[in-house]
Amino acid sequence: MALLSLRPYFTLNPRPPSLTVVPSRGTRIRCGPRDNRGPLLKGRILSSEAIQSIQSLKRAHRTGSLSLSLPPLRRLLKADLLAVLRELLRQDHCTLAFHVLSVLRSEYPPLDLTLYAQVVTALSRNGELDQIDSLIGELEGIEGGYETDKALAKLIKAVVGAERRESAVRIYAMMRDGGWGSESWEADEYVTEVLSKGLRRLGEESLAAEVATHRYYYFSSQIFLKSKNRHCE
Repeated sequence: MALLSLRPYFTLNPRPPSLTVVPSRGTRIRCGPRDNRGPLLKGRILSSEAIQSIQSLKRAHRTGSLSLSLPPLRRLLKADLLAVLRELLRQDHCTLAFHVLSVLRSEYPPLDLTLYAQVVTALSRNGELDQIDSLIGELEGIEGGYETDKALAKLIKAVVGAERRESAVRIYAMMRDGGWGSESWEADEYVTEVLSKGLRRLGEESLAAEVATHRYYYFSSQIFLKSKNRHCE
């Protein structure tokens, strides 16, 4: 009787219940890179035109017809060109990035010196040091401005870090020709320090001393302005 009373509680189920996995909120699945390339920066989305341009540049580089792929690049918007440049730098395709930068320079002048600094850093990292001299040699000039001073300091540090003495000297020459150290373009303290130390590190003692004088005049002018403002008060 006891066995009969227990039978209703045991039923045979020919199909086991299916298992469903409900992911918890905030769970993210990431696939690691297949090579040494870093992940895309947050918020960076490549357009279909940019992706196609990168693929065509790589294909042209393999076949030795890179110059033929440059005219189509000129049809891209500036945002797409910048995205192509940064993606090529991320993948360490420095030669291709060099050509994209030349298109940006011709189509959208004046170009932010921060881009030059990024390309110089990538070229140095990959041992393509002669390309750095070619890149700086193609600069037509450097003009002053608050934002320019920040980018200029980055470029100088990148060139000095790559130990390219001729390029560092050329940058200083373009700065002087652009009026750096005059009333129209006052010598920024940080830029002066970076340039002076960099030239000294590269063995250009006389030029480093010349740059240091601009720093002295900068401090003197600041002290004079402060004292003048006090008297006016």
